[in-house]
Amino acid sequence: MKQLKAYKFRIYPNEEQKIFFSKTFGCVRLVYNLMLNDRIKAYEESKGNPDKKIKYPTPAQYKKEYEFLKEVDSLALANAQMNLDKAYKNFFRDKSIGFPKFKSKKNPVQSYTTNNQNGTVNIFENWLKVPKLKELVKIKVHRKIEGIIKSATISRNGSGKYFISLLCETDIQELPKTNSSVGIDLGIKDMAILSTGEKIENLKFRKQLEDKLKREQRKLSKRLLIAKKENRKLSEAKNYQKQRIKIAKIHEKIMNMRTAFLNKLSTDIIKNHDIICIEDLNTKGLLHNHKLAKSISNVSWASFVNKLEYKAKWYGKEIIKIDKFYPSSQICSVCGYKDGKKTLDVREWTCSVCHTHHDRDINAAKNILTEGLRIKQAV
Repeated sequence: MKQLKAYKFRIYPNEEQKIFFSKTFGCVRLVYNLMLNDRIKAYEESKGNPDKKIKYPTPAQYKKEYEFLKEVDSLALANAQMNLDKAYKNFFRDKSIGFPKFKSKKNPVQSYTTNNQNGTVNIFENWLKVPKLKELVKIKVHRKIEGIIKSATISRNGSGKYFISLLCETDIQELPKTNSSVGIDLGIKDMAILSTGEKIENLKFRKQLEDKLKREQRKLSKRLLIAKKENRKLSEAKNYQKQRIKIAKIHEKIMNMRTAFLNKLSTDIIKNHDIICIEDLNTKGLLHNHKLAKSISNVSWASFVNKLEYKAKWYGKEIIKIDKFYPSSQICSVCGYKDGKKTLDVREWTCSVCHTHHDRDINAAKNILTEGLRIKQAV
């Protein structure tokens, strides 16, 4: 079955290529901001006239005024328009996402997306070809690319490293059926608790490097004050920039560790089970709880569920989401008696009807599985 699969590789552009990428980042950002500004203006003008049709601008309209836009990949500019359209649709679908924001050149993380048209994006051993760039870019290909390259996103992260993400259309073989179903309760101390009784401990990535991160952030604050006293721009304060990159590298290390852990865990679950039942958690809403926000952010529930979902789609498995208000922790998984709400400090309890002693999280995972299978049968 044809599926879209992404491959991410590090690239090593020379100085001339870095200038080209920076120019493209800037042009894409400019077009996005101009289109957003013009859309806001058009909306304000049409407020008093509801019958007036709003004509949205296109990147081509700006090339007369900003001739340097002709020097960069036109598909990258077109994708900026598509990204803005998507941001608007997301906002109108769910207002909590927030209105589209202007992009800042101060953000150290920059990117642009282009499309592959007749081999304009290609890899030759350890060299990368991208549109509008005459010389090939050095690339570290650490795994085989399968399928047809559809698009490519070139990015620069906070520590100044460059990457390319290739979106490929490929045939992915479904995994063998296991005739096994599992319920998953997401936690903080334990990342995931399975209905089988298995608990996968949260590795607490930020905790491992937290002391080092605090020290380096204190140094950054001191260097910020020094730069302000000397009336220097932060972009010109070399010591500040060195320290900023140092902190970005620590965050990058945490992110890489977390991604590797979540990839392995999600793949293991998908391989071993045909049906995965999981709570449909409102992660964004839970982050408003300041006591738990840091811990929830650290375990990356949303990223984990996202990986389960796309891998299930790839490999012919099924994800069933349980309503976020389903009282999985209150119900006895043996007799079904609803024992009432419990505070978070209650980790074990005994059913007052059948007298079964429960581990709170394992019991919740079993109830999630039961509810998920009930939903499947009802459909």
